[in-house]
Amino acid sequence: MISFISFKEVTKRFAALTVVNHLDLDIARGEFVSLLGPSGSGKTTLLMMLAGFEQPTSGTIHVDGRRVDELPPYKRNMGVVFQSYALFPHMSVRDNIAFPLKMRGTAKGEIAERVARVLDMVKLGAMADRRPAQLSGGQQQRVALARALVFEPQVILMDEPLGALDKKLREQMQLDIRDLHRRLGLTIVFVTHDQDEALTMSDRIAVINHGKIEQIGTPREIYDLPRTSFVAEFIGETNLLPCMISERSGDTLRLTSESGLTLSAQAGSDGIDDGRVQISIRPEAIRINEPAIATNGLTGRIVDAVYFGDHIRLIAAVGAQRLIIKSERARHFGQVGDEVAISFAPSDVWVVGSCAGQTSSNA
Repeated sequence: MISFISFKEVTKRFAALTVVNHLDLDIARGEFVSLLGPSGSGKTTLLMMLAGFEQPTSGTIHVDGRRVDELPPYKRNMGVVFQSYALFPHMSVRDNIAFPLKMRGTAKGEIAERVARVLDMVKLGAMADRRPAQLSGGQQQRVALARALVFEPQVILMDEPLGALDKKLREQMQLDIRDLHRRLGLTIVFVTHDQDEALTMSDRIAVINHGKIEQIGTPREIYDLPRTSFVAEFIGETNLLPCMISERSGDTLRLTSESGLTLSAQAGSDGIDDGRVQISIRPEAIRINEPAIATNGLTGRIVDAVYFGDHIRLIAAVGAQRLIIKSERARHFGQVGDEVAISFAPSDVWVVGSCAGQTSSNA
């Protein structure tokens, strides 16, 4: 990958608190990368350093081969969209969008042309003369996005811009932004703590924890092939089980869980040393009352069931172990108290790393 945005050994400290810790990150031109992590993980600070609103304590940031961490924000040619939108209430939609061009001394004719073009992009041409207070939340978000696009920046930075929207509108805006990214070939760096949002929109996701990148990869890699227990738990929902490797046979591991279950795993076994490990099994990979797959066939009892519309979330007790299971409605064959057959493929048992005295939060 040819790097367009590059963070090298970037550290940010506030007094004694280290928020970003010797972080390296490369982003390609035209890529949509989400910075995903819990509150306080350092993702917004990373974005603010790229925008120029915070300065690194150490390390460098380059964009298109030019070092930018020493430049003021207005010289970095980046559009920024905040969660609050930061629109001028006394200005019309048209004037809000035109503001960055006026500050740059752009000619009036060119301003009118560019504003009309981005209004068409975000489908707000009919509302150009309205004030922000006359718009819905989704429309205000589009105005903020249009204002970030109008001066044709190299990079668009978004800091949780959809957090104030209701669920249905947020999901629609996710698709709209993804479509705009693809049509215009924009380079977008997007901060979010919403896993579904990151999975839906991103080319790649950087999962950040305590100022470091735990894993970076495509949405499928992050979800299906987590490298650490933090990533496995933070992205979606999973069953984490501490286990001991009891046998190796080719690319297959035989495992014994702390609760006494004997399991087989294939995925994630490379580079794993014998000893105590943690495994991840996604709830949707577990089958109920179907023919057992390979050797991972268990018997359990349903102790809880919650209806979610498109699926049912079950908790099954298998001896001393409890497993989370997501069952499609049409394939759900049990109620609370029922004994059920449970099975899952060895390829769905993913070893996420060594286990030193950890216990599963889902156990």
